[in-house]
Amino acid sequence: MSVNDLSRIVFDPQPPVAHITLQNPPINVIDIAMMEELSHTISLVEEQKSISVLVLQGSERAFSAGVDVAAHIPEQVSEMLTKFHAVFRALVSSRKVLVAGVRGHCLGGGAELAMICDVVITSETATWGFPEISLGCYPPVAATALATIIGQKRAAELILTGRKFSGHEAQSMGLASSMVASAEVPDKVGAVVAQLATLSPAALAATKKAMYVWDAMHFDKGLARAEKIYLEELMQTEDAREGVQAFLEKRAPRWSGK
Repeated sequence: MSVNDLSRIVFDPQPPVAHITLQNPPINVIDIAMMEELSHTISLVEEQKSISVLVLQGSERAFSAGVDVAAHIPEQVSEMLTKFHAVFRALVSSRKVLVAGVRGHCLGGGAELAMICDVVITSETATWGFPEISLGCYPPVAATALATIIGQKRAAELILTGRKFSGHEAQSMGLASSMVASAEVPDKVGAVVAQLATLSPAALAATKKAMYVWDAMHFDKGLARAEKIYLEELMQTEDAREGVQAFLEKRAPRWSGK
């Protein structure tokens, strides 16, 4: 894959900063093609020592509304998990400072993508949430790492209820670093990036390694376990299949508890 082949994201490397903009209108749903492009561009960034900061952003309407529900069908779910989680493993092991600018919808896999970043700037009116439970599923990355960020009780409530919440609440619980008006998000991201760009790439990389080495080890093991439960237990249930099918058919799910 070359940069010219990208169709789901815009990649703009301008050392010491690289920008990845999700671009799959209207709400930046993350499909398998986008996962592949994210993995490719993240690896390109990681290879460049002159780049110290990676910015992830979406559109004014949506950072990302999450992973394509159609990719959860039995024939695709294993490939989807493998490719999506490859993105997170790359981000967690990255020595670049990860900055997310969040506006609009930031849901499911989109919220997982934002939460894994080091610095998260959210708009006050952004809509966050981990709604997978409403499909009879769960978010493996959030199940693995969200409690470390915001605490066990808050993480459990968000994942088990699937409720949506504002950027204001995301900031108050520590899921976002700071909150501004939607129109101010790009400028706030730019200010943070400008400050980081004045610092030593080597020092930033070493500091990130020191900060996250313990969490990274636990994340890798925890995500592997979450994937195993997801594929071998959850996706074998009638309810998981019903939840996805009901969403695709735009009807209320009929849970059987099996």
